[in-house]
Amino acid sequence: MAQILIKNLRKDFGDFTAVHASTFTVEDGEFFMLLGPSGCGKTTTLRMIAGLELPSSGEIHIGGKEVANLPASERDIAFVFQMFALYPHFNVRRNLSYPLISQGMKRSAVKARVLEVAKILGIESILNKPVGGLSGGDRQRVALGRAIVRDPQAFLMDEPLGALDAEFREHMAVELRALHERMNATTVYVTHDQLEAMQMGDKIVIMNEGLVEQFGTPQEVYNTPASLFVADFIGSPSMNLLPFSGSVEAGASKVDMGGVEFDMPVQREHCDGSMVLGIRPENISLTDASSYRSRVLATEYLGTSQIVTLETNHGAVKARVGSSFDVAVGDQTGLAFDAGAITLFNAQTGKALQSVLHEGVGT
Repeated sequence: MAQILIKNLRKDFGDFTAVHASTFTVEDGEFFMLLGPSGCGKTTTLRMIAGLELPSSGEIHIGGKEVANLPASERDIAFVFQMFALYPHFNVRRNLSYPLISQGMKRSAVKARVLEVAKILGIESILNKPVGGLSGGDRQRVALGRAIVRDPQAFLMDEPLGALDAEFREHMAVELRALHERMNATTVYVTHDQLEAMQMGDKIVIMNEGLVEQFGTPQEVYNTPASLFVADFIGSPSMNLLPFSGSVEAGASKVDMGGVEFDMPVQREHCDGSMVLGIRPENISLTDASSYRSRVLATEYLGTSQIVTLETNHGAVKARVGSSFDVAVGDQTGLAFDAGAITLFNAQTGKALQSVLHEGVGT
């Protein structure tokens, strides 16, 4: 397996820039997610790593070798597509064998390698079946087998579970992560599904309009979003974003929002004017001891918890509380925020203000 280094990678299509100077590193053996909405540049980035698109500028290093201008056939990578990309007139065995036969491997070695991969994926019993009659899950296993049978330096996957129904997609996500652990493979995986990215990834790059918004572990991008876009995109429900006007000094550990003061992490930079306070739903408590008042607009029962939507002077807020918590529409209540979980954003730039909470977090 190999490290993948991306440096100032850019892709232009005429006057349109699909990817703007992206820089990040996929460490050897990592399961790395490229996450973002449709049109953000994640698939274009993956295709440039694969050699299916040539970059307009920038560098791509795979296993220490600069490959930005090399064809896909010389990069020693395997690509898994969303729509399987299997040979419909071949059975499973021939689909798995074909990449090895085309490389001139001896038939005895091909047979042994195909059987080894089939055992890893649990598809020994369908080796002689035509792929056209297989379920979506089995076809995806065969597509994965086609990728891993060559033992490449890295695996590149473009929404490989996107064609599956929701229940089986979740099952396959667990299987795919377990497969990654067994193989210790370097994997770059494109998805628009933030839950999939958070569940499966060691690291996540979040892209928006061709730009890298944030790069870090699932915990980092969830707990310490680097921008308003990340705060809103990650989480279900997403982070509460409460606009206010004021002044925050470097070194401050309290913020005043319209006469109500909240404790917060120590700030590392100064900001005047329009700001946004971000707080996750699970970091809000409903308590009459707080002077920050609200009115309950709705409740959503989720079994082990409930989402309570509340009206405040700074807009609607969602709080996640225990399912047994007694609350009803129309109730008046105070809101308390977990001081260590507050992020402030500059409303003009959309960027998080640096604080002790954000130290060491990549952007």
